[in-house]
Amino acid sequence: MPREFSRGRRVADHIQKELAVLIQQEVKDPRLGLVTINEVKVSRDLGFADVYFTSFSSDTFRANDSLDEDEDEDEDEDAEREERNSLSPAEVLENAAGFLRSRLAKSLSTRTTPKLRFHYDHTIEQGAKMTQAIKKAIEGDEQLKEQDATNKSQGTDSVQ
Repeated sequence: MPREFSRGRRVADHIQKELAVLIQQEVKDPRLGLVTINEVKVSRDLGFADVYFTSFSSDTFRANDSLDEDEDEDEDEDAEREERNSLSPAEVLENAAGFLRSRLAKSLSTRTTPKLRFHYDHTIEQGAKMTQAIKKAIEGDEQLKEQDATNKSQGTDSVQ
């Protein structure tokens, strides 16, 4: 029977804490915005770490970048800049994975450092959608109760 806190779980917790600090302090990419590391799952052999994150990547970063640009630059440079700015937060983190892994290796006491794989975590968005659906259903139920109450007071019954 596995222990309550297995080695893999402890390593995953350590990676989660370290990555949160490293991304906040070491990765200086404005395309990331605010990144939250929600969960890290480490494979049994500690070869891979799946990092689940959410990001509040505001378009204000891109808007500020475009306001600072000179209007007379080449179209080629504009296209190249647009391509660089169009990277999603997951792609930016994937590009920084080697750097993050090397920094992480310094704080881990394992023989090898897991390869980092980043995944955007959609659970917060799904939770918000579910909350909206529940709120809408409750409002619909309240409207039906009001209609039933008015129908009963007028002497008509909506259920036949």
